[in-house]
Amino acid sequence: MTLRELEKAALELDHRSRARLVERLLESLDVLSEGEVEALWLEEAESRAAAWDSGEIQGIPAQEVLRSARSAE
Repeated sequence: MTLRELEKAALELDHRSRARLVERLLESLDVLSEGEVEALWLEEAESRAAAWDSGEIQGIPAQEVLRSARSAE
C-alpha cells in the first residue's frame, strides 16, 4: 500500500477512528529524538511544497475547510 493509499483510507475513517489512529501514530514518534522528528517534519514540508509547486495538489479555501470541520462535529 502506498502512502497516498494509506492516507486516503485513513481519511475515510470516522472521526473517532481517525483520532485513535493519530494517537497511535504520535505515540510511535515518542521513540524518536527531537532532531529526528524535526528532520521528518522538514522532509514532509519540502514534499508538500514540491507537490504544491508542481500543481500536484491544490489549496482549499479556509472557509471551506472550516465549514467542513464544523459539519463533522
